[in-house]
Amino acid sequence: MTANALLTGLALACLIVALQPALFAALNLGLLRRPEPEPGGSGLVSILIPARNEAERIGPTLVAALASTGTPVEVLVGDDHSTDGTAALVRALAAGDPRLRLESVPPLPEGWTGKNNACAYLATRARGEHLLFIDADVQLAPGAAARLAAQARRGGAGLVSAVPRQRMDTLGERLTVPMINLLLVGYLPVLAMRRSLHPSLGAACGQMILATRAAYEETGGHGAIRASLHDGVRLPRNFRRHGLRTDLAAGRNLALCRMYGGFRDAWAGFSKNAHEGMATPRALPVWTALLLLGHVLPWGLVAAGLLGDLPPAAFACALAALALSLATRAAVTLCTGEPAATIPLHPVIVLTALAIQWNVLLRRERAGAATWKGRSYPVGGAE
Repeated sequence: MTANALLTGLALACLIVALQPALFAALNLGLLRRPEPEPGGSGLVSILIPARNEAERIGPTLVAALASTGTPVEVLVGDDHSTDGTAALVRALAAGDPRLRLESVPPLPEGWTGKNNACAYLATRARGEHLLFIDADVQLAPGAAARLAAQARRGGAGLVSAVPRQRMDTLGERLTVPMINLLLVGYLPVLAMRRSLHPSLGAACGQMILATRAAYEETGGHGAIRASLHDGVRLPRNFRRHGLRTDLAAGRNLALCRMYGGFRDAWAGFSKNAHEGMATPRALPVWTALLLLGHVLPWGLVAAGLLGDLPPAAFACALAALALSLATRAAVTLCTGEPAATIPLHPVIVLTALAIQWNVLLRRERAGAATWKGRSYPVGGAE
């Protein structure tokens, strides 16, 4: 086979691989909508916030949660042995609003991760028929709790999640955070997810997960995934193993979150649970091929074509692949409310994501543990 034939075949492969996320995104962005609230509300929603040393960010989160409308709420904060002013800040706000309560999380049992231990304990202290777990940096829109509870009720889902609109103030955040929505919108078949209970189709965003109390108790809740660092994957899959539906909604208008403060924080954050997602010996080579062919190699091939080093057929395929990749990224970016400046960074974002995943995969046998918020956990948490 000649070099020209090889280049044309490679460019055609790029086009085919780029077509899949483009088609998924076109369909999924129409399926993932902001839920409509129910007249009269959906009963008490317990907003549960695990917190470990979150004094710098939890204040606006609590103010937003207490401003919830459309359904009654209570807000419980689980202080997970914080050494900063988290507990004092929550107590001060709770003094002016009886809907807010501070709960002291029990010591971390062996075999548990901190967030799962805090969430499981908060669930035992909650009174609502819906449990809305949010991270301490997630600021809910006024109607978010009511809308998520309404979607769970209308669709008969035991769990509903959404990705909040992501705030990215630094270049480091813009090189890492946008992969969340790209992977969810571009590679999850949402229609199949809603028609099937297969565990592999379960997906959620750990920043914001609503579960019905009945479903949570039936599945064992966070206790069933106690060793996991990736509740966004493990929790919905466990619900599906119990025959319960899980669903997703558009989160742009439901909440705002700033996950990390810069590149170092983002690298550590995405690394902590990578081994429970893409960074496995079986999955990562496949993901690497898909992401490189669909989103990175077309740039190099088009550059070679502009220099006259590519056959016309190969150049046409590469250019079409690049256009599809950018169109997918642009559609996801604009529909989820992410910064438009991240669109031209797309191939670098993909390469950064792969670098994080490969770093975790290659180092995890030597490291043997993942570290987060001052605690170390063995890698490969059980489902």
